[in-house]
Amino acid sequence: MISVSEALTRIQDLFQPLEVEEVPLRHAAGRVLARQVVARRDQPPFAASSMDGYALKSSEAVVGARFTVIGESAAGSGFGNAISPGQAARIFTGAPVPKGADKVVMQEDTRRDGNMMTLLDSLDNNDYIRPQGDDFKVGDGIPAPKRLNANDVALLASMNIAEVPVYRRPIVALVATGDELVMPGEDPGPDQIIASNNFGLAALLEQHGAEVRMLPIARDHADSLKLVFRLCEGADLVVTIGGASVGDHDIVHSVASELGLDTAFYKVAMRPGKPLMAGKMGRMPMIGLPGNPVSSMVCGHVFLRPALNIMSGLGGGPLARERVRLGRALNANSNREHYLRARLQLENGQLTVYPESRQDSALLSVLANSDGMLVRPPMDPPRAVGDMVEVIRF
Repeated sequence: MISVSEALTRIQDLFQPLEVEEVPLRHAAGRVLARQVVARRDQPPFAASSMDGYALKSSEAVVGARFTVIGESAAGSGFGNAISPGQAARIFTGAPVPKGADKVVMQEDTRRDGNMMTLLDSLDNNDYIRPQGDDFKVGDGIPAPKRLNANDVALLASMNIAEVPVYRRPIVALVATGDELVMPGEDPGPDQIIASNNFGLAALLEQHGAEVRMLPIARDHADSLKLVFRLCEGADLVVTIGGASVGDHDIVHSVASELGLDTAFYKVAMRPGKPLMAGKMGRMPMIGLPGNPVSSMVCGHVFLRPALNIMSGLGGGPLARERVRLGRALNANSNREHYLRARLQLENGQLTVYPESRQDSALLSVLANSDGMLVRPPMDPPRAVGDMVEVIRF
């Protein structure tokens, strides 16, 4: 049985970044940018008005001054002539500022009479002009790697980027095992339960950028499991759920070994999640998760998310942890690293964590009500309210 940090290191050694592909901007959200992308134009591409009003020379902008309005500048249709002394152009938000003008007066600060405009005593000193390149300039870039969100996509569009270089999505084959499982919506027999782990893990994996193949449930005999393993061909990662312990019906390791699994480790000093294994079947990495629902989800966060990060080009390492205040006293921990499901709340400006009172690895309702996991090192001493502890957010 190895430590969590050693298990994570051995798992990460099984993976490397996937190849890069170009995708249309419309499909770039959620993907990981593979190399820096730079702007192809300034934004704004010209000095632009930030208000509806009148463009004129700032040196003439005094209360009571009168101007001849000689034209109009609108978004998409600028005024092509220059502004001379005593002249102004009607201008709208986003429109190019005409040559010769260096100030926009808000229309609320003016009075219009035919082609004449007068400045009122509400006039202020702001110029209401966005300089060319005020947002970004040609050559400014978005650094990589970075998982692109909606704001990034808007910026890329403004930079005139139509195709985006991203890492290919990892393909994960997800295999639930066990005679006791039936799919949601089916009628379970008296000794059966509904399969939940594969659905929860599929959602988790997709949330973090994977393309998931949810395969048929493998029954507790070798032929069924071998058939499902054959369906995994071509995946970047095979994840099995259940059947990795030492019971008579736990055959995943033996069948995978028969098919060429080179085992990296088996069993981890953690709870929940002790019966965890990993290795490679040929060129395909495989991670075998425990069957208890909460155990499999906890291991999904601790081990699968870092594996996805490597394949997606984001680099390796454990998930980020935060130090927060403990809201409920805890007894001493055992010799295994413990991941307690917990709720987070802000109290007097300080983030406080409350471990759930029930930590059984079969309680999905507790997991669903949790915001993250309080991580306790092996042999951690008793903890009092107010102690600082480490938390991984979901």
